[in-house]
Amino acid sequence: MTETQSQGWFARTLQRWTADDQTIDAQELRAEAASAGCSAVSSCRKGEVVTVTGRLKSVVYTPRETVPTLEAALFDGSGTVTLVWLGRRRIPGIEPGRTLTARGRFASFDGRQVIYNPRYELGAG
Repeated sequence: MTETQSQGWFARTLQRWTADDQTIDAQELRAEAASAGCSAVSSCRKGEVVTVTGRLKSVVYTPRETVPTLEAALFDGSGTVTLVWLGRRRIPGIEPGRTLTARGRFASFDGRQVIYNPRYELGAG
């Protein structure tokens, strides 16, 4: 190993030892998303059809006057996107802490990044 490589390795190792749990978790989620060939939420643009993967941070049923919605916040280590299923009160397996891969058109609504009625695949968790 050259001196430059060993300094880089040492810096990365030291950073990992001193990082908090949330930082390490975010780094691991970003690495998993990249290895799965999924887009990073932070790099998604409005109107694109994207595939994202991450962990559900929260799941909320929102009763509305017109159409009830189920909303889930998906965190991939780079950012959060809200997955919105219109007309649903509950979906089996959609629960906080679960890993999920979702595909759909990336949009923006009320300042939030959203994907409406995404296709999804549940992961372990």
